[in-house]
Amino acid sequence: MQRSSLAVSLSLAALGFAAACNRPAPQQQQAAAPAAPAPGVQWTAVVLYNQPKDTAAFEKYYAEKHVPLFASHAQEIGVTRAELVRFSPSADGKPAPVYREADLRWDSKEARDKGMATPGFKAVAGDIPNFATGGFTVLLGTKTN
Repeated sequence: MQRSSLAVSLSLAALGFAAACNRPAPQQQQAAAPAAPAPGVQWTAVVLYNQPKDTAAFEKYYAEKHVPLFASHAQEIGVTRAELVRFSPSADGKPAPVYREADLRWDSKEARDKGMATPGFKAVAGDIPNFATGGFTVLLGTKTN
């Protein structure tokens, strides 16, 4: 499998896994209709980038290619907010276990699922292996505060 196909497959697998985990058990489905989310609830996709083999190469590619690629597809993907974090070394100087985080937000689960199914999202996800030489993890969730 090509690297970009692997990234897309991983992203889609994470989406499928999250959807399966979010379904209530059959007996719960009949019990009550789901409650509407509280005002301000946001649905997230978080990408955690492990420490890369070469941080300078990571940063150059991330700033010059990946972030502009994401920005060019942001409207299609439908994100309402994106936060990018680079983690600092710990007090003892050791690198953080996670190098960077990209936190993407949508106003509903449906909007997130629709956005993650777009060709633009697939292009952005397919680009990740080009610079994430330390590996990465995709997490789906709901902002709870």
